Amino acid sequence: MSTLPQLTDALLTLENRVATLTMNRHDLRNALTGSHLIDDIVATAEWVNSCEEVSVLVITGAGSAFSAGGNIRDMAERGGDFAGDPAECAERYRKGIQRIPLALDAVEVPVIAAVNGPAIGAGFDLANMADLRLAADNAKFGETFLNLGIIPGDGGAWFLQRLIGYQKAFELTLTGRVIDANEAKQLGIVMDVVPADQLMDAAMTLARSIAQQPAKATRLTKRLMKMAQRTELRDFLDICACFQGMSHNEPEHLEAVNRMLEALSRKK
Repeated sequence: MSTLPQLTDALLTLENRVATLTMNRHDLRNALTGSHLIDDIVATAEWVNSCEEVSVLVITGAGSAFSAGGNIRDMAERGGDFAGDPAECAERYRKGIQRIPLALDAVEVPVIAAVNGPAIGAGFDLANMADLRLAADNAKFGETFLNLGIIPGDGGAWFLQRLIGYQKAFELTLTGRVIDANEAKQLGIVMDVVPADQLMDAAMTLARSIAQQPAKATRLTKRLMKMAQRTELRDFLDICACFQGMSHNEPEHLEAVNRMLEALSRKK
């Protein structure tokens, strides 16, 4: 097995090609600032891309919260990530929490957020950076930055409107309204809502079903899905042709074809 990165405030496991990252600062409700979770998430994202044994990454939280986002005590004291004049504070954002969206956007495998409790502010944005989201029935979601007199400084305004459209994202962001898991499902923020004690089973079932697919083709397919959002059709089709040529020449392609032929022969 590949050597796992050394993390400080999170736990990481790898089993059956599924890596699970558990934010483990329940004392801070898994706040991303005022902890080492930013470094841990970025290190995990980089490791996933270099580890061929990983086909899916699941992100969840330990304790009652998924993530409370920013550390409000540090905000009140103008300390930690929130200290300094405007230029210094901006630089801390660039070198701090803004590393998360850049790192997760570059992850080559599917990312599933298993939202086990409140996902508030930057914690909500973190969930929205995943490709797929499942929520426990006690989860809550809120783009609550304006409630604190600040803006979504980690890219939340970019992610949310791409999930649910400009108008609804605007309403949630400008009101700072907190919604429950069922409304999040109705809006299309989460795929499904399950009882809290069944969340990780549901997330792992989904993750394993994806992890069973040919590994290299899975990474290429995710890359195509991301590129399709920003590429003209003619250019996109050229990229598809190149990726398909690569896929046809991978051993996993022939192995998958042979499995399909064997399954068809058994049905005759």
